[in-house]
Amino acid sequence: MTHEELNLVVLAVSGIFLAGVIAVRVASRSGMPGMLLYLGIGLIIGEAGLGIRFDDAELAFNLALIAVAVLLTDGGFTTRWADLRPVAMRAGLLATGGVLVSVTVAATLAVVILGLDLRTAILLSAMVSSTDAAAVFAILRRLPVKRRVRATLEGESGFNDPPTIVLVSVVASDAWAEGSIAAMIGTAVFQLVAGAIIGLIVARLGQLLLGRISLPSAGLYPLATLTIAMVAFAGAGVAGGSGLLAAYVAGIWLGNQALPHHSTTEGFTESLGWLAQIALFIMLGLLASPNQLPDAVVDALVIGSVLTFVARPISVWLCLTPFKVPWREKAFTSWAGLRGAVPIMLAMVPLTNGLPGASHMFHVTFLLVVTFTLIQGPTLPRFARRMDVTEAISPHAVAFDSSPLEGIDAPLVQVTVPDGSRLGGMYADDLRLPRGAVLSMIIRGDEVLVPDRTTRLHEHDQLLMAVRTDLVERTQRRLELLHEGGALARWVSSGRNRRRLTGGE
Repeated sequence: MTHEELNLVVLAVSGIFLAGVIAVRVASRSGMPGMLLYLGIGLIIGEAGLGIRFDDAELAFNLALIAVAVLLTDGGFTTRWADLRPVAMRAGLLATGGVLVSVTVAATLAVVILGLDLRTAILLSAMVSSTDAAAVFAILRRLPVKRRVRATLEGESGFNDPPTIVLVSVVASDAWAEGSIAAMIGTAVFQLVAGAIIGLIVARLGQLLLGRISLPSAGLYPLATLTIAMVAFAGAGVAGGSGLLAAYVAGIWLGNQALPHHSTTEGFTESLGWLAQIALFIMLGLLASPNQLPDAVVDALVIGSVLTFVARPISVWLCLTPFKVPWREKAFTSWAGLRGAVPIMLAMVPLTNGLPGASHMFHVTFLLVVTFTLIQGPTLPRFARRMDVTEAISPHAVAFDSSPLEGIDAPLVQVTVPDGSRLGGMYADDLRLPRGAVLSMIIRGDEVLVPDRTTRLHEHDQLLMAVRTDLVERTQRRLELLHEGGALARWVSSGRNRRRLTGGE
């Protein structure tokens, strides 16, 4: 490649990604899911448009795996464990049992209605039965949906990709003819358990490393954090476990710890998440051949309708009934089962295995995702209000960041007081921070204040504190409690209920 050709390639790629960034703005204004615009860009520049040919399914699948791992790391990092923990069981059940129910119902009806053979019916149903993390995170986090409902859907979308990938890979491989059902289930369980354990171990070791070293640049901490999640992803894959589940678990663990430069890392992972999402959907659009889409219309509409209006509601009702979830929340959870990159990525598995009809299955999945995302995505805000699962937007959470200090076992913690916080108006002396945490400075606009007993906190104040390393998380919880409850909030250090609000006990 000559220097001039390299410049042309860089110019073309930059233009494509700039178009993807603009598509985010268009999508946010129109209410259309952005992923559809990215797929459209891929189709436009593909073989039927500008003529760029890309048909290496194996390379595309591997690149898609890495992109989804980055998306799951970002999704996990920005998921608050306090929101996910109460609904973890129901999200996990939806991600495993719910997927199996959906596949069973959809595959049975596909055989009956379309006359497909059992293997093809199972593959098509499994590919599109999991909800997509990229689509769910992108759309739900713009809606004021109740925390419980949002956390359930986000948890499901993060947890259900690995079991679905395992299912599709097993059915598409030689194990379909040679292996027993018990062996397939055993393989799936091993991959999921191994992925979760490896992800947790690697993240825990990474947390200890980041908390004990002082890097020369703040920009190295986000890079190190993402690298730790990728080590979990690759390590689980080498060990035969689920790399995607390892990346998601690592992201959740790291995102809920008091890591150095946490807010900077969150912004970094979000940027990479957008980059991965745009690149992933454009690449998937490149793989599609528009001239083969008309032949896939009937199968896509039948399987999509069966899944959306029959299989998904049945699986949601069966999985959530033991938790006594109100029917309105069940209905919204069913309708919010969005599909996106992962189903199209999974449709490449039959292509890489050389199965008969693999190209048709890919285009059925592609068309199904596009069609039903167009139907479901724009209707979610109105349906959420109709099902009464929305809530008033609460004040922004307190923003924390920390930086290790060389040679001192006490990092510098920076806290920003947000709008609407009950910290505003409190005296600095009333914070009652743990012994070993000292509020040393307040930055208010252009002023630098040294706090004393008469100093009141204001919204947008930046508080600079020196905190002993082992007290960072406790200090953070204390300030979050004051943010929610104001001066009457009390720290309770005993028992399981380490964080609660009391009215002047």
